[in-house]
Amino acid sequence: MSNSGRLAAAPLRDGGTPETVWAAAGLDLPALELSTCPDLVVVGAHPDDETLGFGVAMTMLADAGVRVQVVSASDGGAAFPDATPRQRHTLEQTRRAELHAAADELGVSTPISLGLPDGEIAQHERHLTDVLVEILAGRPAGTWCAATWRGDGHPDHEAVGRAAAHAADVTGAVLVEYPVWMWHWASPGDGAVPWSRAFAVPATSAAITRKTAAAAHFRSQFTPPEPGGEPVLPAYFLPRLLSVGEVIFR
Repeated sequence: MSNSGRLAAAPLRDGGTPETVWAAAGLDLPALELSTCPDLVVVGAHPDDETLGFGVAMTMLADAGVRVQVVSASDGGAAFPDATPRQRHTLEQTRRAELHAAADELGVSTPISLGLPDGEIAQHERHLTDVLVEILAGRPAGTWCAATWRGDGHPDHEAVGRAAAHAADVTGAVLVEYPVWMWHWASPGDGAVPWSRAFAVPATSAAITRKTAAAAHFRSQFTPPEPGGEPVLPAYFLPRLLSVGEVIFR
């Protein structure tokens, strides 16, 4: 199910599949029924995954009175591979603070940060599964566990998705998977995407506005680390996600 090869073959500088291609495809997906969610745990590999991939759903459910708990597997310290250990530590603290600010913006609970090593989550997959089982076991029956999709292409995203799937199997939680990088390497009708399991989050304009504001807190990812440098996430990245809307696989 891994699509890491697809993502590796679609470098960021090339832009991936443009938002205009996705818009022209007119994806006609059934609406996700948010009212069936009694409680929500959202798991991301790095701070910002949860907001970029599921922020609209999170804020809409929180507004409806649903308890929303974010769990970040890593603090995203490997975003700049050439960083010194001290720079990496500083970035981890920055990204954790950005995550808390985004969560406040979306109106959800204080995030849980697990501090697993960025880029190596697959090596700690069993531990992550155990932690998620513990978190989900204390939640009401039918709790949703939303996690990065197991086929998203980024190895950390896929490892988080696998861990969440195992934890949901153990606890009886309802697994929903949200893509982030899929929109970059895939194309409409792509056979590697489980479209038959896809649902669209019915977004309101207010929720989109809050997601946009929450995403803006992740300045370390959207602004160059130094003058003349390149940001981790290119300028086209967020507009494309906002354009395609939120989709989950269930």
